[in-house]
Formats: sequence, structure tokens, C-alpha cells
Amino acid sequence: MTAATVQTADAPAAPLAPPLYFNALLTPHRSLSRKGFFIVIGIVATVNFTAGAFFMAKGAWPVLGFCGLEVLLVWWAFRANYRAARAHETVQLSDGELRVRRVDAKGRARAFSFQPYWVRLALKENPDKSTHLHLLSHGRTLEVASFLSAPERKDFARALEAALVEQRTARPA
Repeated sequence: MTAATVQTADAPAAPLAPPLYFNALLTPHRSLSRKGFFIVIGIVATVNFTAGAFFMAKGAWPVLGFCGLEVLLVWWAFRANYRAARAHETVQLSDGELRVRRVDAKGRARAFSFQPYWVRLALKENPDKSTHLHLLSHGRTLEVASFLSAPERKDFARALEAALVEQRTARPA
């Protein structure tokens, strides 16, 4: 296995051999539930169609069409947002491999493999309080945990670093 190998596949990668020192599934945060979405779209539709009916009664009938178009555009934007939420990232650490597996919103998977002994973490903190977490190995870098907020990314980096230390110091049975 090289320092950082990349595999592209639509099929799931084979699971890592136990013991797993670290296993994380990262998904984009979505604060609005399905029920909340229906409530929001219902309010938007009610307000728009009420305003459209008012303007139609005053003789400005084309406004009703634009109000309907606005409801459709809000619905489409939420739908695109929820579709993007299907993306996820898995980070797993075993005795012989650190694997990062990314699945995009369309279900396409890419796996990145590192030898755990050589991989290092780099958490870059910007002046605007944003952070970027990179895995570094043999001159290659891979950004991970981009779905997380800055404090969550710091916690993730601490947990992964602790798991790497544990894996490196573990004695074979």
C-alpha cells in the first residue's frame, strides 16, 4: 500500500480489519426536519398566494404567477439542499490503514488510504475563526471533516490524533 492511494468506486469499499481505533461518519448538518420543511413551504405558499390573490383582485393578475413561481423556486432550493445532504464522509483507522471514504450527493464514492504511521494532522486556523483539517503524508494532503463547524472540527482533530497515538503505541497481541 502506498502512502496515499486513491480508489474511485461506486461499490462500498471492504470494511477495515479489526481492531478499529477510530470510526467516524461525518454528514452535513441540516437543522430543518422534514416536518419543518413542510411547515415553512406551507407558510411561504400561503403568504405568496394570499398576496397574489390580493393583487389579482386589484387588477394586477400577473403578480399571482410570479408568486407561484417564487413558491416553486423556494421548494426547488430546499430540494437541492436536501439532495446535497446525502453526501457523507467516513474516517476509519485500523492497524494498517487510515481510510477516508467520501460519497457525494449523487452516490459516487472515492476512497483515500494512508499508512497510519506516516500520516500527520494539520489544523489550520484562519483569522476569521474558520478552520481546515488536512491529513499529510509523503507530500500529499487531503482535507477532511469539511462538513463540521470549526469547534467540531477541532474536537474531531483531537479525537483522531488521540486514536493515531493509540494505534502507534498499541502492542500486537
